[in-house]
Amino acid sequence: MIDVILPVLNEAESLPWVLGRMPPGYRPIVVDNGSTDGSGEVAGRLGATVVTEPRPGFGSACWAGLTAAGAEVVCFMDCDGSLDPADLPSVAQPVAGGEADLVLGARRAGAGAWPLHSRLANRVLAAELNRRTGAGLTDLGPMRAAGRAPLLDLGLVDRRFGWPLEMVLRAAAAGWRIHEVPIPYAARRAGRSKVTGTLKGTLRTVRDMGALLR
Repeated sequence: MIDVILPVLNEAESLPWVLGRMPPGYRPIVVDNGSTDGSGEVAGRLGATVVTEPRPGFGSACWAGLTAAGAEVVCFMDCDGSLDPADLPSVAQPVAGGEADLVLGARRAGAGAWPLHSRLANRVLAAELNRRTGAGLTDLGPMRAAGRAPLLDLGLVDRRFGWPLEMVLRAAAAGWRIHEVPIPYAARRAGRSKVTGTLKGTLRTVRDMGALLR
């Protein structure tokens, strides 16, 4: 069994599609991070394990899901419908098979799936990350997999949008084998991403990640 941590903030519309496409052997853990649209209730009715995290922040939701998970391997994935859970095995299996310690899904965007401002910000952050770590990444990877116990031992402290970057920085410093696999990224989301679907969200993400890099 592999646990899939799904941070959620008002994703009631996309949850049925996402949870309905979860592969066999992958257990969804939906972390409701202050939704007002009944996302937690929807997820519960659909059979997901639901964790409530009242402290705001993407990192807070990811940490709550990580501590609630029980599987040896865990995945993280956005829950807005832009990523297909059917692609989780390609990200998780290198970790489960002992070939990698951290795997990031590098987005291959379909038409209209990735706003230009978000794409450019990601490129700049990835370039700086590669300069510091030599990881050779092209994307910060909203779908990713790692071992649960090693992740807990990394001592991640960011509870905002710097969480994904801090994970890679600390993993590289610890000598982890970091791999990247391509995954489709589609314009399927209901509404806009809370992280990078708006210019404000992108700027907030760059601010949090920039603070970590400094």
